[in-house]
Amino acid sequence: MKILVLNGPNLNLLGVREPGIYGSSSFETYYDSLRQRYPDVELEYFQSNVEGEMIDKMQQVGFSYDGIVLNAGAYTHTSVALHDCIRSLKTPVIEVHISNVHQREEFRHKSMISSACRGVICGFGLDSYRLAIEALLKIEN
Repeated sequence: MKILVLNGPNLNLLGVREPGIYGSSSFETYYDSLRQRYPDVELEYFQSNVEGEMIDKMQQVGFSYDGIVLNAGAYTHTSVALHDCIRSLKTPVIEVHISNVHQREEFRHKSMISSACRGVICGFGLDSYRLAIEALLKIEN
């Protein structure tokens, strides 16, 4: 099984950026623990602050991988382009958020990509990624 974990803008700053919301661990440290937890799953990680690079990556794997775990960051709330990309893929996409976006600013309550995704997980810290992988493991493509 192959799963892409794709993080969007500013998520390269995890561990430094607003630790009260996002925690004090870097994503790389957490990603290592995911790889250890799922040794039989080929996990790939990609992060970009650029919307077009995220789309290119999803198009690259979206017809051959078994799943995509996507934290689109702020693009969640603005990107019709990501929505259209997700809808064009064969691979199921799970939208994740570290924080509970519904407890935050009102502009974060609306996702432009949720309706294109297989499911949405938010508010469980970095464990949201593990929950998304668990969901993908149960989906039959």
